[in-house]
Amino acid sequence: MATKAIAPPKTGAVSKGYNFASSWDQNAPLSEQQQAAIAMLSHAVAERPFPANLAQEHVPGQDNALSIKTNNNEVSFGESEAIEAVLVNTNQFYKWFTDLESALKSETEEKYRHYVNTLTERIQTCDDILKQVDETLELFNELQLQHQAVAAKTKTLHDACDRLVYIWKNSEIAETYKMGTLPPLCDPALNFEMAMSNSKYLVMEKQRLIEFADALRRKLGYFDELENISNNFYSPNMSVSNGNFLPLLKRLDECISYVENNPQYAESSVYLLKFRQLQSRALGMIRSHVLSVLKSASSQVQAAIHGSGGSRTSVSEGVEASVIYVRFKAAASELKPVLEEIESRSSRKEYVQMLAECHRLYCEQRLSLVKGIVQQRISEFAKKEALPSLTRSGCAYLMQVCQLEHQLFDHFFPSSSEDVSSLAPLIDPLSSYLYDTLRPKLIHETNVDFLCELVDILKVEVLGKQLNRRGESLAGLHPTFQRILADVHERLTFRARTHIHDEIANYVLSDEDLNYPAKLEQSTDMKQESASVDENQDIFKTWYPPVEKTISCLSKLYRCLEPSVFTGLAQEAVESCSDSIQKASKLVTKRSTTMDGQLFLIKHLLILREQIAPFDIEFSVTHKELDFSHLLEQVRRILRGQASLFDLSKSTSLARTLSPRVLESQIDAKKELEKSLKATCEEFIMAATKQVVDPMLSFVTKVTAVKVSLSSGTPNQKVDSVMAKPLKDQAFATPDKVAELVQKVYAAIQQELPKMIAKMKLYLQNPSTRTILFKPVKTNIVEAHMQVQSLLKTEYSAEEQKVINMISIHDLQAQLDSLL
Repeated sequence: MATKAIAPPKTGAVSKGYNFASSWDQNAPLSEQQQAAIAMLSHAVAERPFPANLAQEHVPGQDNALSIKTNNNEVSFGESEAIEAVLVNTNQFYKWFTDLESALKSETEEKYRHYVNTLTERIQTCDDILKQVDETLELFNELQLQHQAVAAKTKTLHDACDRLVYIWKNSEIAETYKMGTLPPLCDPALNFEMAMSNSKYLVMEKQRLIEFADALRRKLGYFDELENISNNFYSPNMSVSNGNFLPLLKRLDECISYVENNPQYAESSVYLLKFRQLQSRALGMIRSHVLSVLKSASSQVQAAIHGSGGSRTSVSEGVEASVIYVRFKAAASELKPVLEEIESRSSRKEYVQMLAECHRLYCEQRLSLVKGIVQQRISEFAKKEALPSLTRSGCAYLMQVCQLEHQLFDHFFPSSSEDVSSLAPLIDPLSSYLYDTLRPKLIHETNVDFLCELVDILKVEVLGKQLNRRGESLAGLHPTFQRILADVHERLTFRARTHIHDEIANYVLSDEDLNYPAKLEQSTDMKQESASVDENQDIFKTWYPPVEKTISCLSKLYRCLEPSVFTGLAQEAVESCSDSIQKASKLVTKRSTTMDGQLFLIKHLLILREQIAPFDIEFSVTHKELDFSHLLEQVRRILRGQASLFDLSKSTSLARTLSPRVLESQIDAKKELEKSLKATCEEFIMAATKQVVDPMLSFVTKVTAVKVSLSSGTPNQKVDSVMAKPLKDQAFATPDKVAELVQKVYAAIQQELPKMIAKMKLYLQNPSTRTILFKPVKTNIVEAHMQVQSLLKTEYSAEEQKVINMISIHDLQAQLDSLL
């Protein structure tokens, strides 16, 4: 290999490449073995020839070019001459190097390409062999089928030849006997045996032909019946009441089933169409017959009603009268066999439709008889009775009619009586009339007591007892009764909400309602003067009216409404009642005293809490509302032109931004009631404590303030102040002043505290409630005395304590306990 080259110009790319290569060698040094491998690889690559298209003659004068000359000594690329390449620039070098790599790759992969081509040829050969094998197998299968066909034909021919041989032998023997000569080598015994075998064969052949003829006759019999059935059905004497009608109908159904199951017979579709026409004619005759008999029975019943000399009013007194049910059953008794036959074939679509049509005709005729009587009877109930009584009587009467109609329907359609929808065309109009009568009265009913009574009648008496006891016969009335009950629930809910709004939330107070404590005192005096038996009524008289209305309303609604509906109403009622009590408490405070207002509020909040405790519900509801407050900024941006409402590229984010937020808030009326009661009790306790021991509390506060002011000064000031002026020398803490405030507290205990206890007894009749409420007051009084006594022991002498004359803690507790 000969190479002529000059150094390339030192450009920026070359220097960068050189720097990178040198840093690479320093950071990743090669071992001696690796360097030897690279040298061998470089030697092997250096001996590769240049591609033919790069071999060029060296151009003199190009001193700065890179000249490469390669002699083809070891490897041949198809040319024997040497390859010279003059590389002037980098692009020519890259092109030469690419061609060199392509040539090397072609040389390396040549044997693999040859191997792949060989494998492809072998695979194609195998595919051709498999295809030929498949074709050969198909030919073998076809040959096997042909062989089986030839074998079957050969067997048939062999059997026919055997029969001809037997016949020929018999005819030959017969001819021989007629001529008086026997054939040669013919033995009489042998001839007899042959005759017997031939006769057996003929008998078997005859039996086979007879069986074939019978089978053919049976199959053709279904087709031959077409003419017979057609002649009978089109005969003028044929009717449904004829004894041959039902057998012919049964035979017609058998023929239709046979032809449907054997469509391969010639002209089967034509026969099937004709059989269908005959079936339609027969079913039409049945429908006309059923309608005729039902109309005749209805006419007889109506004639009996008019001929009895009574009007419909007398008949309507007992809908179950024999003139409507027993006579109709007798008049329509001839339909029973036909209807039973139709029900027995209800598995076929045509008879299902026919049975449904019979049900409809029956219900229409029964409705024409019963509708007027039922309407008149319900109208009489509506004129004479109030809404609860009307509901009870109407439902009971309608259930009686429905049960009797179900019994009569079961007589004619025993297999269909379990299906509730079969009697729907009869029961629905009758029940709709009761519904249409009750609904206007329900809409105009404003009495919550009546509506609650209606719910009780429908749920307990009608749906609970009557329907469950009578079972399936009244199942058709269940949707109507449920519909009436739903309307009553809706009306009751509306009236209850109106009652809560008008009588509780917006209750108009009177002077009598705010006359506390005089109202309680009058009630106490009346109890002492007269021994009244109705104590509950007296208790209710002392209650604030909205409280009594709330408890009464909730107790009525609890068992009448669904739990979810009652929960919402109860929460609203308790919240409204609590607000009304607090408003009334403020008015009582203005009219009487603060203590009266507090005790009034405590009394009625306790009553409300105790009375709603038995209700097994949660007095909490979740309110959902839409919040548009965050849209203000977005609207401002749109008005300023910073955002567009019609910008489709941001429609998703804009729609999400402009959509309102759903805010959920849970309100628990029972917890709010507890909070109000607790806050009111604390206010009462603090007010009562302050009323009794306010001088002591003020004294302790002043002493504390003095000590704090002394402790906050400099040490010298503290020593001078304490030594110069003790506590008992303070103007507010002299023994006389302390004795005076102790006497004031003692006077309050003797005078004010009994009055407070008396008011508590007046408002709170339960002793345990008074004890619980008074216990913190007692504790506060005792603690105030203990603080003052502690100051007296530390700041005053024994003589000064005697002058002050403060009561002992034990005596104080005994005195407080005696007040209750």
